Amino acid sequence: MNEHLSFYIDGKWVQPEGRQTLDVINPATEEPFARIALGTAADVDSAVAAAKRAFPSYSRTSRKERLDLLGSVLDAYKKRIDDIAEAISQEMGAPMTLAKQAQAAAGVGHISRGIEVLKTMEFEELINNTLVVREPIGVVGLITPWNWPLNQITCKVAPALGTGCTMVLKPSEVSPISAIVFAEIMHEAGVPAGVFNLVNGDGPTVGAAISSHPDIDMVSFTGSTRAGILVAKAAADTVKRVHQELGGKSPNIILDDADFEAAITHGAKGCFNNSGQSCNAPTRLLVPRARQDEVAAIAKRIAEATIVGDPRSADTVIGPVVSEVQFNRIQDLIDAGIKEGARLVTGGLGRPEGLNRGYYVRPTVFADVTNDMRIAREEIFGPVLSILPYESEEEAISIANDTIYGLSSYVTSGDPERARRIAREIRAGMVHINGSRGDNAAPFGGYKQSGNGREWGRYGFEDYLEVKSMFGYQTAGQAA
Repeated sequence: MNEHLSFYIDGKWVQPEGRQTLDVINPATEEPFARIALGTAADVDSAVAAAKRAFPSYSRTSRKERLDLLGSVLDAYKKRIDDIAEAISQEMGAPMTLAKQAQAAAGVGHISRGIEVLKTMEFEELINNTLVVREPIGVVGLITPWNWPLNQITCKVAPALGTGCTMVLKPSEVSPISAIVFAEIMHEAGVPAGVFNLVNGDGPTVGAAISSHPDIDMVSFTGSTRAGILVAKAAADTVKRVHQELGGKSPNIILDDADFEAAITHGAKGCFNNSGQSCNAPTRLLVPRARQDEVAAIAKRIAEATIVGDPRSADTVIGPVVSEVQFNRIQDLIDAGIKEGARLVTGGLGRPEGLNRGYYVRPTVFADVTNDMRIAREEIFGPVLSILPYESEEEAISIANDTIYGLSSYVTSGDPERARRIAREIRAGMVHINGSRGDNAAPFGGYKQSGNGREWGRYGFEDYLEVKSMFGYQTAGQAA
């Protein structure tokens, strides 16, 4: 078993203050494959102190210096991409193809995008006789989830580095090994001591210490809505900025003039991808009531063709879900769907046939789902698709918006103008029109209890900046 019992603080690997450790479980085998140290509030104090010491000098670096540094990080990252993919596959069960081509590759995308944004970002603006300056906000705390580990780390670290902030990262204790590889990358790239710090640990200890720390100026958190509320409450006493990217229950509206075969296939695969463990997965499939049986048949075929198995097998489409806790929650919600009267089209309780070990879930499709059922309202975070029939376009929009979440949504129509019109009616931070992909140059984030603030591209940089007005800037020195 590999042991990673140090934290990266002030440019070096240091021993933790406490002695508590945690086994990291491979969800495909249910066996530990690594062990990490769990941090304490004292470890967070040390990391924050290092970041605070580094901030005055790093915040004054030039655009060119930060561009050169991001370029070095990108080069070092590319050299370690196989190691990152291996770590992600072991810690959260992603098939190797997905781990390398999507999970690890996302980091290349976000760092590259950060470089492009920094090249042209305007940090000063003259308004009348006032110079408005955007300055780095200070020391930032970054708390990241297990489902897309390096995607979330890099889409926070790149803008933090690009704007001149220093940082303390707490990755999920469920998927910490890829973050340790990332810390090694930052060291190899020559990131100045104290600019980037990593402390492993759990939410109630390390997460709470970061959120409440008086010397942290902003917290960027990605995770569940429940945990995001706790972060915001812990941060309130120090009036720090809190950026939250939280849960979702994304509607996927298929209109009556759509290509149903293509749209349902795309939507079902999107729901099952990454074992359903994506906050923006299209889990609520809204279809015309008269065509529900046709939709269910297509979704059933896709679900049953989705090969669940060993992440190392070339044939595997989805691996296990991340943990026993997650597996049990998904089973509970599938059971609730059955008991509440939804029609089980395929899948259901238990592991797929032939898989007796590992946290594997059967790709599951429900039909005749109503929006008051738990499977329609709660974020399942597993490969479970709920089909909700509607009678009219207006009802589809109403069902789509009838949720506490507002992260992502999907609209498909044979008439692009019709799809665009409905997209404007959806209360969500993102709408995918006619199967369009996301764009890391555009903002990522949600409405309502899906969070606040935005990540990705130029909008992602803005959350790491404070705004200063320097009145009388051009006439400074003249008598008032």
